[in-house]
Amino acid sequence: MGTLAVTGDHDADQLLIDDPFALLLAMMLDQQIPMEWAFKSPLRLKERIPDDFSAERLAVLDPDKAEAAFKEKPALHRFPGSMARRAQELARHIVDEYDGDAGQVWAGAGTGQELLDRLKALPGYGDEKAKIFLALLAKRFGAAPKGWEAAAGPFADATPRTVADIDGPEALAQVRAWKKAQKAKGKTKQD
Repeated sequence: MGTLAVTGDHDADQLLIDDPFALLLAMMLDQQIPMEWAFKSPLRLKERIPDDFSAERLAVLDPDKAEAAFKEKPALHRFPGSMARRAQELARHIVDEYDGDAGQVWAGAGTGQELLDRLKALPGYGDEKAKIFLALLAKRFGAAPKGWEAAAGPFADATPRTVADIDGPEALAQVRAWKKAQKAKGKTKQD
């Protein structure tokens, strides 16, 4: 059971807690849009593809239908077309490498470095995103393999800097304030 509460919408947060693929998809979408928007998008996608929200379903969905689901108002991302394609790439990776079970990305990882490597192999996940997601798994979901702190780097600390540190509205406000202060100093999330 997770403690993630980032969207301000109970149903959207609950989907992220209950469905590993929704959580991976939300993190993949978390770029160039507000966190709440990215993390609410899996619920919106589930509503738009109601018969079977899963990696398997999204992987084989007609690309035009996937794009239409991402573009329907409110759009799921600032760049719905490219993100629809990337979401399908992520879904196919989960199907091909983990038999459609997104939770296996972290369930079988023996060390933090192994989990980080698995995350970095996901379409749409670079080094920083993978480290943040690793910290999110450890801090919010208790999926903390040996050495996760070293693998997650600065995102493992107690500084409220990312979605990994959000368990409610107060924590979201702290993360926003910290990011704003960092930006004013010309620093990044990793500083």
